[in-house]
Amino acid sequence: MKKHWTPTEASFRQLLNWLDEGADSSGEKYLEMRLRLTAYFDRRNCLAPDELADETLNRVSRRLEEQGCITDATPAHYCYIVAKFVLLEHLRKPDRGDASLDALAQQGQPAYRGTASVRPDATGESEQHLLDCLEDCLNKLEAEDRQLILDYYQGEQREKIERRRALAARLGLTMNALSIRACRIRNKVEACMRGCFEK
Repeated sequence: MKKHWTPTEASFRQLLNWLDEGADSSGEKYLEMRLRLTAYFDRRNCLAPDELADETLNRVSRRLEEQGCITDATPAHYCYIVAKFVLLEHLRKPDRGDASLDALAQQGQPAYRGTASVRPDATGESEQHLLDCLEDCLNKLEAEDRQLILDYYQGEQREKIERRRALAARLGLTMNALSIRACRIRNKVEACMRGCFEK
């Protein structure tokens, strides 16, 4: 498999068609599969279930692009097979014990999933540095983007899904468009956080 593969519009459409199994769902099957995968990783206490669900769907999309079709399993079954491999790889990572920024939510901070992390044995000073970096990076966003990303990551499981539906409706976006927009904002925050820790 190619490393650093990025889905294209054509590969994404191919994934949508494959998930639909011949009946156009206007992306609903994709959203449903993504939610199911996110719940799968969340039940296994992964710190970034959204990212792992996206990685799973990217790998499925990559295989579809490389092989043209997948006929050895139903779409849902195949996605779960790939998800198990993604989970195993995640569990083998030496830094998987790091706590995500979600851990800070227990201290009253915004619930945001990102790549920046603090080790469990971190001192109070480094935790404060993490919080300062997060606050600074969030404040660098446009007010609308800052509110969107904070709203997007609020809540847990079913509540989070309902909040995202309401947010999409309020902004006049589809769930897919909202997900893409949140991903772009999250990438900006993560890049800012990396820069902050390199100082």
